[in-house]
Formats: sequence, C-alpha cells, structure tokens
Amino acid sequence: MRSFKDVSVASINAGFVTVLVGFASSAVIIFQAAQALGATPEMVGSWMLALGVGMGVTCIGLSLRFKAPIATAWSTSGAAMLITSASGVTMNEAMGAFIVTGLLIAISGFTGWFERAINHIPLPIASGMLAGVLLRFGVDAFASLKTQFALVLVMFFTYLVARRLLPRYAVILALVAGTLVAGARGMLHLETVHLELAHPVFVMPRLTVAAVLGIALPLFVVTMASQNVPAVAVLRTSGYPVPVSPLIGWTGVATTVLAPFGAFALNLATITAAICTSPDAHKDPDKRYTAAVAAGVFYAIVGLFGATVGAVFAAFPKELVLALAGFALLGTIANALTGAMSVEGEREPALIAFLVTASGVSVFGIGAAFWGVVAGVVALVILRARLGGRKRDALTAPSARTETETAAVPTDA
Repeated sequence: MRSFKDVSVASINAGFVTVLVGFASSAVIIFQAAQALGATPEMVGSWMLALGVGMGVTCIGLSLRFKAPIATAWSTSGAAMLITSASGVTMNEAMGAFIVTGLLIAISGFTGWFERAINHIPLPIASGMLAGVLLRFGVDAFASLKTQFALVLVMFFTYLVARRLLPRYAVILALVAGTLVAGARGMLHLETVHLELAHPVFVMPRLTVAAVLGIALPLFVVTMASQNVPAVAVLRTSGYPVPVSPLIGWTGVATTVLAPFGAFALNLATITAAICTSPDAHKDPDKRYTAAVAAGVFYAIVGLFGATVGAVFAAFPKELVLALAGFALLGTIANALTGAMSVEGEREPALIAFLVTASGVSVFGIGAAFWGVVAGVVALVILRARLGGRKRDALTAPSARTETETAAVPTDA
C-alpha cells in the first residue's frame, strides 16, 4: 500500500524518460545484433519482447524488494560484441551461449563471487577488448558520410549541439533530426510498419565449445566489467548501499530463463539508473524507487510491441542506423579507451587486446573478443615477468582522474 502512496507525477515521468532514453539510444544495436545472427522479423520482435519483459520484471521486483531505484538494462556493450562476434554462429548456438552467460551472471551474483572475480580481470585488458569491439561502430558512423553525407552530417551536428545543451537527449534528438531528413528525401519506408504485438519465438539452445568461448565468456566479461561495475558505483554514490549480490544474481536468473527467446544479457543500468536516482525523480530519496518501478512498467509495455520497434528500424535507411549506433556508443568507446590506457604499466597489453579484437580474427571458430583477452593477458604476464613481477590491483583506478576520464560517459540501454 505504501508503494502507491509514494508514487508521484515526477517519478512516473522519470520512469518514462528512462525507457525513452534506453530504447531510443540503443535499440538499434539490439536490432543489428539479432540480424547478425540471421534473425527473422518475428525473432527480432521476440528479442525485444524478452528484453522488455526481463527489464520490466527485474526493475519492478528488485525496486519493491529493496525500496531503492534499481533500474536494469540490456547489455549494450554485449549487443555490440555480438554483432562483431556472431560470424559462423547459428541462432541455436547463440541461445545456448546466452544461457551460459545468464548462469555465470547468476552464480557470480548469488555466491558473492562478483566482487572477488571481477578483481581478477585486469581492467585495462577488458577495456581494451571492449574498445576493439566498439571501434567498428564509431568508424561506420562516419564512413556513412561517403554515401549519405547530408543525412549523417545533420545528425552529427545535432548530436554535438544536444551534447552541449541537453546531453541526456543527444541521441534521441539525433534520431529525430535523421528521421526528418530521411523523410524529406523520401528515404523512409514506413508503409511496412504496423502496430502489432510481439510474440515469443522459442529457439532450441545448442551448446558448443566455440560459442561458449567466443560468445558466452566475452559477453559475461563485458557485461560484468563495463555494465555492472559502473552501475553499482551509481547506486553507491547516489546513497543507496543496497546488497549487490542478489541484484546481480536475479538479473542472471532473468537472463537464463528468457535467453531462448532472445534475452542475451540483462544487467544493472548506469545512465538510466542515474535518471531514476536523481532529485528530478522525487524530492524524497526514500521514494525514488517508484521511478524505477514506473520504468519497469513502461519497459514491459514497449517490449510487448517489440515487433513494431524492429519494423521501424528496418524502415530507416542503413546510414541512419549506422550513424545512430555510432553516436550512441561514443561515450562507451571513450570510457573503454580511457580504462585501457589508465595504468601506465599495462598500456601495451591493453593496446594488444584492443588491436587483436579490432582485427576481427577468428581462430578455431572462436571470435576475436576472446582472443583479444587471451593476447592481452599473455602480454601482461610476459611483461610483468620482465619487470620483476610487479603486481597491481587491476581494478584500482589511478589516484588522480584526468579531465578526459571525468568527461567520458558510459552508455547503456
């Protein structure tokens, strides 16, 4: 009963903005990830449905349980990794890998391994791998200028101006500008878009070593290191010292259950969580959890119309989609590069991880993200031995943060 009394117009608005920012800024990346695995339009709708329901249930359930604004999201970095690592992997194998990822997240959460395990993943190496995965998106955004110069240029300047004046809505405004230009030039094909409910499409999972090593493990590492770590920091710095282990664990359970329908990885949110934890969500910090509950309701509603979301992005010109994805990931790329270069003694191994991952090399059917981590760790071990075994906690940030570090903004769904 208390929950209804705590709801306010501000908290409902914050929940709506959370979902709007999440879907508008990175739904296009989910769409591309599903297509990279050969998904049909029905499967794309199922992915959006599974993710929407998963985020809705976890937002509502965890926020009500802990009376804190617990916002969840899909792993944007993980989706980007899928686009570059899905070559040669069938949809059935991918679903098997998603289940493994969900189990790893759940186990690392409920057992309390998360804090301990993450400390054994060198941050510069993980950041280098992530930067290598995302490099293609940044390059493709500006490479699109070659074929649709006016469209991409308008989107780019809109994004820059919005980042200066309305940073929270920069990607959304870039999407609006691109849509207006594309519509004016007759490049939209909205006649194929119809409002319809999404239907769950079950894909029988298949476990293979190549998919587990090439997709599941890198997806787990990226989700935990680049999504859950900063998300926990947002909650703690906002004054919500909630227990981390059950939060991580339940996102893993949701991922595991919904994986055969397309929920590749769910995690705690960062940017959208900051919307729910801000004073704009509610003047009383103890009642801001209602903003995350409202976000969960909106996530579930939008997920039900996932087929329409997929059809809308299919109607957009390719260059608009590529530019939007690239601009949406600029903050994440900046953070990844900053993290990769943050430790002087580990810059070279991180650079190796970045270059191997960006090369797209595939060995034994295993994608470049895995080999990037392997190459980076091997280089780190050899160089540390050369330097007399100097050790350092890989997840301890430098004592003095640079202006670049402070300015970089992570991106999530």
